[in-house]
Amino acid sequence: MTSTTPISLATLAGLLADATRARFCLALLDGRAWTAGELARHAGVAASTASEHLSHLVRGGLLAEERQGRHRYVRLAGPQVAQLIEDMTAHAERAGAAAGPPTLRAASAARAMAAARTCYDHLAGRLGVAITDALTTRGLLRQDAGFALSDDGLAWFAAELGAVLPASGGRRPLARPCLDWTERRHHLAGTAGAVLCATALERRWVSRIGSGRALRLTGTGRQALSALLGLRDPTGDLADGIAGELRASAAGG
Repeated sequence: MTSTTPISLATLAGLLADATRARFCLALLDGRAWTAGELARHAGVAASTASEHLSHLVRGGLLAEERQGRHRYVRLAGPQVAQLIEDMTAHAERAGAAAGPPTLRAASAARAMAAARTCYDHLAGRLGVAITDALTTRGLLRQDAGFALSDDGLAWFAAELGAVLPASGGRRPLARPCLDWTERRHHLAGTAGAVLCATALERRWVSRIGSGRALRLTGTGRQALSALLGLRDPTGDLADGIAGELRASAAGG
């Protein structure tokens, strides 16, 4: 968090207890910067209401803001905040598992998120967990005591992704486990996870479904992951269908 003044647990809980502020934070888990207007439309609230909520979140250290001209951009304050939000989401999903999605669009969106999504700046869902498993099976990632890239893993990132990663050091962990709230297992986060996600987006292995966090594994991505990790499509053949359902549902209101 960016605030230099520690806040109490009660204050932190109060910041996220409001449904609108919680929805803002969940939207910002896509790792991108949003304008206040975009978040207002996403949450279905007035611009003035959004601005007030965002000010609370910035003062509380959960969000960082940047102004460019007339626009005010906000993003999560960092990976630690993203991990906090994701962990709380996992707990909330477990507590409310009995309540199903209320609409067809919500059900389609939930299926898309479960298949593949961004979790701040790394890959999550079935895709993220499957890649993590493949890295582990091939001896590139060790999970015996936390997460750590092996020497072969460092070499793989350099040779296949063009990323020379430090063996250790830096403020951010090179590799760390992040609990996946849909799979109930860990996927790869940290610097290595961010590099992998950025590469997947840049090389069009995945594409975004709409403006949210859900991703679709492309044909190029299937070929690349098969060649690099021997990985079959973990999202199944439903990815294109889910994207179509979401578009049709949006068109129909």
